[in-house]
Amino acid sequence: MIIAAIRKNVWNGGVLDRLMLWNDHEPQDGPTNMAIDEWLWRHATMPVLRVYRWSGAWISIGYFSKAAMVPRGREFVRRPTGGGLVDHRADWTYTLSIPRGQALAEIPGAASYQLIHSALREVLAAEGEDCRLIGQDSGTSSVFCFDHPVTHDLIDASGHKMAGAGQRRGKQGLLHQGSVLVAEKIPGTRALPLARQLCAGSHAGEMRCDWAWIEQRRAEIYAHADWNGKK
Repeated sequence: MIIAAIRKNVWNGGVLDRLMLWNDHEPQDGPTNMAIDEWLWRHATMPVLRVYRWSGAWISIGYFSKAAMVPRGREFVRRPTGGGLVDHRADWTYTLSIPRGQALAEIPGAASYQLIHSALREVLAAEGEDCRLIGQDSGTSSVFCFDHPVTHDLIDASGHKMAGAGQRRGKQGLLHQGSVLVAEKIPGTRALPLARQLCAGSHAGEMRCDWAWIEQRRAEIYAHADWNGKK
């Protein structure tokens, strides 16, 4: 019943009782972006939607991806979440960090994935995009995220994938790292509507992160060959 109630609330202005929108305008390299997302997951005490940019032509790969599949010569970083290879040169990237105790972090992974993408579908539809959630895995075997739609990904009328994500759960809560292949019609106008779909009472701000922690995590994990090349 709780899943049904939350699903209904998507259309009533949110699945969260509070949400901070952090529109992170400063482009960062791959390791820094991953370290920031992990900091949010481990330390943020309220749900945060972070929309961010990339400095350079980065690829991110899922936690279980094989590093050998990355095109030769491309810079890449391994995400703490699952999923395939994502080229971030032209996508719209966001992260949701949801602490334990919030219903969205307590329901099964497939349900949270569906609810977040349902909210995103409403935003893209308002931009004039014809999109829907796919009902089942496409059956393709590509290592590239946008060549491999899975259940509850967003696809266009031709069946091409428009949005996907990777998730990770732990004692801290839910980390959802998402990518949208469709560019904003007007730059800078997608973040707030998505925040409002997820939480009617959302507000914008900037997180006061522990940058010393982030820099250490960046150096020890996300910029380290042992992490990025371990699979």
